[in-house]
Amino acid sequence: MSAQTIGPARTAGQAAAPLRVGAVRTVRHSLALAGRGVTKFVKSPMQLTDVVLTPVISLLMFVYLFGGAISGGHGHAYLQMVTPGVMVMTVFQASIGIGVSLNADASTGMFDRFRSMPIARSGPLIGAVLADFVRYVICLGTLLVLALVMGYRIGTNPLFVLVALVLLIGFALSFSWLSVYIGMLAKTPGSVHGLMTIVVLPLTFASNVFVPDRTMPGWLRTWSDVNPVSLMADTVRGLLNGGAIADPLLGSLGWMAGMVAVFFPLAMRAYRKNAG
Repeated sequence: MSAQTIGPARTAGQAAAPLRVGAVRTVRHSLALAGRGVTKFVKSPMQLTDVVLTPVISLLMFVYLFGGAISGGHGHAYLQMVTPGVMVMTVFQASIGIGVSLNADASTGMFDRFRSMPIARSGPLIGAVLADFVRYVICLGTLLVLALVMGYRIGTNPLFVLVALVLLIGFALSFSWLSVYIGMLAKTPGSVHGLMTIVVLPLTFASNVFVPDRTMPGWLRTWSDVNPVSLMADTVRGLLNGGAIADPLLGSLGWMAGMVAVFFPLAMRAYRKNAG
């Protein structure tokens, strides 16, 4: 068959390598792959079980099991304090799933298939992270509905609520890059979950999600003041309950930008090595 019939000739290496493309095409490729991820959720809703059950169990447990002891009998006040914190905790924990999923894809040869396609190098990872948007929306929607049924009351306006939800999803997407990076390095999906849990649990429990930081020892309070989970929890409390927003918001945005700046290039480097 002639070269005119099949178009410009390519070597095997050129056919196998993802193209270096511009920003517009990268976005288009990433969104197309994000659609693939969303389709997987639609076809297999059981993949969303964790983001439905985790917020329900967490809020019920901390309000009804531990809330009385922590709040000294002021159940409603504790519900108002803990709900925004649990929202941060659950989306943070949900970010573990992306690393586990990508690690499983790597073990099935999916990256080899992506590598043979004429798509942006970063497309598969960005698309996978964007697809998790659905998981975070379901997680937060479930939690907010349950909290309202339990008696939680929003003290601000709908615009502030929308901003809080956008920030929470942005927070989860930013920290997803750490999960992606670990997913590219770990040998098995189970090890990704274990390593991410080692990161998530200390950040969550050494924060002001469940107890006011004024009750903590001095050294722990110092850490809580700069802990990204505490900063985001204070930001969401300000947006939903009313109160100071500016300082914790700036701290939260700094952490989010830092996580993307550090772990996005590391994840891409690990992905290229994994796919190579």
